[in-house]
Amino acid sequence: MRPRRNTELFLEESVLDDMASSMDCVEMPLSKGVFTLVAVATTVIACIVFGKVFFLGVNAGGFYKDRAIANVSDITVKPAERGVFFDRFGTPLVRNIPTFRAVLSLSNFFKKDIQAQEKEIEELARIITINKDEMRALLSRVNLERQSSIVVARDLTIEQVAAIKNIALDDVNIENDFKRQYEEPGMFSHVTGYVGLVSGDDMEEDASLLLNDLIGKSGLELQYNNDLRGKNGALIDYRNAKNESLGQKTEVAPEHGNNAHLTIDGDLQTYFYRRLKEQLENMGRTAGAGIVMDPDTGEVLAMVSLPTFDNNRITKEDLTNTNRPLFNRVVSGLYNPASTIKPLVATAALQEGVMSTDKSVFSKGYIEIPNPYHPDQPSRFVDWKAHGWVNVYSALARSSNVYFYAAGGGFEDVKGLGIERLRKYWHTFGLDEKTNIDMPGEKVGFLPSIEEKEERTGLPWRVGDTYNISIGQGDLTMTPIELINYISSIATRGIMYQPFVMKKLVDEKGAVIREQQPQVLRDISSLKSSMDEVEKGMIETTQKDYGTAKLLKNLPFVVAGKTGSAQVSMKQKTNAFFTGYGPIGAEKRIAVLVLIEDAREGGSNSVPVAYDVFKWYYENRMK
Repeated sequence: MRPRRNTELFLEESVLDDMASSMDCVEMPLSKGVFTLVAVATTVIACIVFGKVFFLGVNAGGFYKDRAIANVSDITVKPAERGVFFDRFGTPLVRNIPTFRAVLSLSNFFKKDIQAQEKEIEELARIITINKDEMRALLSRVNLERQSSIVVARDLTIEQVAAIKNIALDDVNIENDFKRQYEEPGMFSHVTGYVGLVSGDDMEEDASLLLNDLIGKSGLELQYNNDLRGKNGALIDYRNAKNESLGQKTEVAPEHGNNAHLTIDGDLQTYFYRRLKEQLENMGRTAGAGIVMDPDTGEVLAMVSLPTFDNNRITKEDLTNTNRPLFNRVVSGLYNPASTIKPLVATAALQEGVMSTDKSVFSKGYIEIPNPYHPDQPSRFVDWKAHGWVNVYSALARSSNVYFYAAGGGFEDVKGLGIERLRKYWHTFGLDEKTNIDMPGEKVGFLPSIEEKEERTGLPWRVGDTYNISIGQGDLTMTPIELINYISSIATRGIMYQPFVMKKLVDEKGAVIREQQPQVLRDISSLKSSMDEVEKGMIETTQKDYGTAKLLKNLPFVVAGKTGSAQVSMKQKTNAFFTGYGPIGAEKRIAVLVLIEDAREGGSNSVPVAYDVFKWYYENRMK
């Protein structure tokens, strides 16, 4: 007897088999790639969702918590005092003056019809100095999700406060406020900077900022804005849905911003500012810069940039003036260093054996090299005068161009460093990097290369380009802060410090929050023996009768220095430099830089200012 066959049928299988045969399809298993793709997509979506939740709950949690409180309460802000700047001896450079401000409650204002809103704007404009069109534009930009009120006027007088209260606007509150009062406006402006209203970009970067908040806009106000701001307090009156007070009030005390104690010597800054300004006015010039720095720590004792501005009141003219008073020339100005680059070239030439201390070069006032395109017209590179035979010491003292043409690009029996080795030492002294001074807007110097010139101009690099670089001309640029920092490294024999202006941050109770210690940027003490010889030439610059800074010989101590006169604007203008340090051999010494734009000769214009600064420091800080 045959075994029975399993004849049980399944409707789904029959239907699917019929469909497959009719569609001429073959069942295939899904590949692993599909599952991998789905898994990856799921993971990415989950990460996005988790990230958004994390951002809303953690990163922006405080902001949304504040908004929730604002939605169920009436808040009177108690503004925090911004931290104060003190110089190195504890003298305040800014004060917070108590004032009043008018604050508009947006929820109440926007409940009114357009006519009522316009009438209110007219009434406010009658009492306080506001531009009605600007106020309307401000109101149109308000994001009610971010804030429930805006400041419509600051620094109100008692009369204005009384007038606003008399018109009894239910959506305008008078609150206590502070305004920044900078001491000696203009004198410290590029150091301290100023505060101003936030921009849209500021609010995007910091979710805690609101329209009409004041933040640092330049200088240390910007650099240390978060440390100086403090945290506003508030009086919170909780209300119900009918806007009726529940009788529950919470007071949150404001937190004072941290005070900043600077390395700046206020009296020295004042003297340097006035002396440089006097020199510029006597010459009929407007622009210049000055720095005093401790080469053994990097502490900036004075920083002057002219023209300057009144940081108590920024005007439209400040923003449009072609002399750019808001521009900090010390950290942002890029200049041909002229002959102040020669100590670097001399250090490199001695270190590489291109020159020796007993090697002399004859300067007849110029050198000539063959012109490959016009053999009968050799290229001539001039000295500023004929110096005769000069070695490394007298070449630095006299600032002989011919000697440094030979040292940098080669001439006759001197092979020369060449552009690649010059670039190597440019990098060694850190002139292709920022000094990282704690000031905003620092620029970095530039030294062209063979490749860069060919790409930019389509012309080959020639020995004349190397000659120009060797005396600080051509496309070579650096900032004054880079220049004085490199000169200071010669004083310390290769220990280069990071310049800094903020010494320490201290809270309201006097506890030190953060203190800046001298920080070594680079150690190039391997160049010490060469720097020893270079310093001798810089001393001859100030002590010999043929030195370009011989005026400094009259000081009661010895200074090492270097002058420079950079021809700019198609040789129509000359920027005059002096930079140096002293007293030589003293435990306490300073480095000084003076720059006068559109001057004549470095020695006759910048050196007298340096002389007076050194003398003042000796009489008031050393003697």
